[in-house]
Amino acid sequence: MKEKKKILLICGSNNQTIMMHKIGMHLKNYECYYTPYYCDGFLKLLYKANLLSFTVIGKQHQQKVIEYCSNHGLNIDFGGDSRDYDLIITSSDLIIQKNIRKKKIVLVQEGMTDPINVFYYLSKYLGLPRYLASTSTAGLSDAYDRFFVASDGYAEHFINNGCDASKISVTGIPNFDNVNEFRINSFPYKNFVLAATSDTRETFKYENRKKFIYRALDIAGGRKLIFKLHPNENFNRATKEIQKYAPGALVFCKGNTEQMIANCDVLITKYSSVVYIGMALGKVVYSDFDLDMLRNMTPLQNGGTSGKLIAGQCARLIENESVEFNKKTEAETIPGIIQGNITGEAA
Repeated sequence: MKEKKKILLICGSNNQTIMMHKIGMHLKNYECYYTPYYCDGFLKLLYKANLLSFTVIGKQHQQKVIEYCSNHGLNIDFGGDSRDYDLIITSSDLIIQKNIRKKKIVLVQEGMTDPINVFYYLSKYLGLPRYLASTSTAGLSDAYDRFFVASDGYAEHFINNGCDASKISVTGIPNFDNVNEFRINSFPYKNFVLAATSDTRETFKYENRKKFIYRALDIAGGRKLIFKLHPNENFNRATKEIQKYAPGALVFCKGNTEQMIANCDVLITKYSSVVYIGMALGKVVYSDFDLDMLRNMTPLQNGGTSGKLIAGQCARLIENESVEFNKKTEAETIPGIIQGNITGEAA
């Protein structure tokens, strides 16, 4: 019996892990293994000293990935060292680990990218590590064979940043491609103002949280105000701040943010991918990003088929077949896809 080819899917945050699973479930003809996000070299020393706990390399994040994979019956190969892989699928190229550098690599956009800052330019032009600039440098490694992105707007964004247009396919991305499913939920509150916070301070960026809270109060104008904290936040600190400056507001440390957005009237964010859920659901949205830019970049809504579309291209790549995206073929074979809404050509 012919041995199945092997694929390593690199997870990370809860969002990244679920994305990888939604792709891997359509690669049943291959032997798929999953790993938490990992590192090597100098970062490995910081990891061992537990100095990367605020990142997806942190041991708490890694443990959550292992628990998720175990609960869903997925094969685990921590660090991808136990097998020789034919293809690597990852949602972050801020680090290209040593053991995957000579492999075929597929990059999947994780979500919103960070604003360009000084570290972006230092990384791009002076060669400083990309992870210092966070996701603003997404795609700039050029170490991948294919880069699957959320929308035509994002394709244009990445190309303008310097990514190779010939490697980019606009497929939509799992977790952001079927927002209507969130309308059916059991979240008990409706018609409120939702403020979704960011982990800005935990990733060593400046945020005036007091100002953010007061802004949310002003926008709410007496309506019910709910704060949903980012999973990486210091919950105790954030809760105390909200109780101090907005004592009547509700605070949720856990729960399904997408369902909360589906039930709210207004969504307030700073730098969070969940803003796209609000945009696609037609909510009134406030963000630190330009709203016209966000509308242009809002992920394609293709009925939740992005994982299958990406998996199909991964299969072609691993079999050395042409990976040119055939809109007509894909649209005909996957129910719910409207021809013209999905494109594989670079913008």
